[in-house]
Amino acid sequence: MYVKAEDVLPEALLEEIQEYVQGVEIYIPKRPEKRLGWGERSGARQLIRRRNQEIVRRYQRGESIASLMEHFHLSYDSIRKIVSAHRKE
Repeated sequence: MYVKAEDVLPEALLEEIQEYVQGVEIYIPKRPEKRLGWGERSGARQLIRRRNQEIVRRYQRGESIASLMEHFHLSYDSIRKIVSAHRKE
């Protein structure tokens, strides 16, 4: 999002910044504590968590890895990692 510095910064701060740069765009990153983790904004992280829980549940009920691979469109190694990670928890 583009915001004009003169609209949001105090005049004294704007003048101080102009000592270093003028007429260019500056990216100001969010503070680390304000950053969202991967997939938190879009909901992808939660969708993958639910998908993995479903894979584990179906595997525990006896569904084969081949069947899970076909249903979830994942590789053998991906299914094994999901199941193995659940065992470690």
